Amino acid sequence: MPIPISVNSQITDAVTQSNVKVIAEGPAMAMGSIFQTMAHSTGLLYENAVSASQQQNTLSQASTNQGVMQIYSLDTTATAAATEKVAQGGVADNLTSLMSVMSAFNNQ
Repeated sequence: MPIPISVNSQITDAVTQSNVKVIAEGPAMAMGSIFQTMAHSTGLLYENAVSASQQQNTLSQASTNQGVMQIYSLDTTATAAATEKVAQGGVADNLTSLMSVMSAFNNQ
């Protein structure tokens, strides 16, 4: 067991007060660290959102460009013929079928 040595009371007061100061500042330092971490995480969140938006914009422009290239690569006459077929396909047949069904209901 060590031999007790007398120490000046002013020295023990200074050491005690500095220990109390360190312990008292602990929660504030911890909260400051948490706030800095949250601010950094929020910054990263916004950076990732901007990056995703830029990538989506690039993808949109590329797909639009591919669509326009496909439209311009088609033969104009073939496109006009295909459009006409789609626009008029089966209209007369559908009307004839509708008329026969309606006349069948009227006869009953």
